[in-house]
Amino acid sequence: MENWPAHTSEERAWKSSGRAPREDRELSKIDVSIPPHIAELSYYPSHDTMVLLETAAIKIAALDATAGAQMAAISGFLLRSESVSSSKIEHVEANREDYAKAMIGIKSSANARSMVAATDAIQAMITAAGKTGAVGQDAMLVAHGILMKDDPTHAHYAGRIRDVQNWIKGSDYSPRGAIHIPPPPDLVPALLDDLFAFANRTNIPVLAQAAITHAQFESIHPFTDGNGRIGRALIGAVSRRRGLTSTTVTPIASAMVADVKQYFSLVNNYRAGEVDAFVGYLAESAIRATDAAKVSIAALQELPDMWTDMARPRRNSADEKIIARLLERPVFEAHTAAHFAGVKENSIYAALDRLVDSGVLSLVSSAKRNRAWAATEVLDEVDRLNKRLGFVE
Repeated sequence: MENWPAHTSEERAWKSSGRAPREDRELSKIDVSIPPHIAELSYYPSHDTMVLLETAAIKIAALDATAGAQMAAISGFLLRSESVSSSKIEHVEANREDYAKAMIGIKSSANARSMVAATDAIQAMITAAGKTGAVGQDAMLVAHGILMKDDPTHAHYAGRIRDVQNWIKGSDYSPRGAIHIPPPPDLVPALLDDLFAFANRTNIPVLAQAAITHAQFESIHPFTDGNGRIGRALIGAVSRRRGLTSTTVTPIASAMVADVKQYFSLVNNYRAGEVDAFVGYLAESAIRATDAAKVSIAALQELPDMWTDMARPRRNSADEKIIARLLERPVFEAHTAAHFAGVKENSIYAALDRLVDSGVLSLVSSAKRNRAWAATEVLDEVDRLNKRLGFVE
């Protein structure tokens, strides 16, 4: 039985600005959605949802434990998987070469840079939760600043709570036809205080808390843009704060992106008070994501031996030393490769050429001053993970 209050609505005055079409100029009133305060609400999962929550928690903890000696490599892969998929949900995509260049700061597309910014933002928020033992507004604003600081349209609002009315879908000029009109800006600060009070409780199953925190955040929509990616980062932040993860990020967005319509539909239904369905969905997504990630991790762990067979490097050679670092640093420039090998930069190119010729590396940037190489098998595993979860281009 549902025990969660639905959002209410409130009529507010509206005036369009700029060169809006006549239909938008004629709009004078809008019905905004007001989320309930949830800091002290009780949530009682159904039996089926509780089973999913327990199963998901066990699988997430087990995935976190698999990092082991390859913690940096596996954690990096899972973080990239989450950020790439979270960006894809927002229709922010780039090809492999462009994304690889953005990873090391070489000139690349705006989308590729945004995907890397999403990685940094997720990492910042989750790390802060682990270090401080709290999910807080300051960390959220820092993460949003990282995500949006170079955005051509919304950089002015990077790291800032909105002071304007926003809406989802509908007209570009007004909330006419919108599927969701979040609360007006004057209500947002109190709603965020309430949200973070809920997110820092300890008497709720971890993933249920993460799911509700995410859905409530999406309903508040406190930023002019970037809400989805920051909202999904909150799932990982709650998990880290509660100790469910210690080194890894569960790539739940990789499961979500397989069926974005279902995800958005369940978030929308949450606003009608249907909390259990969304909690169950998130737990099931976590189960699917961890199962798929285990396959990816096993595949990644086989790569060094495969690369060695392909390259046949001499023992203790620069080639061998580069191969040993590829899982952790799959994209790099010559000076980084030289550091790996312990040689001067001008003497590393022969080793890099051999690794390209053997198929271990690909040249992702051939610009004279910005040559870069990538172990594309590592980057491609993110796409394989998504395909395992049912995502179709």
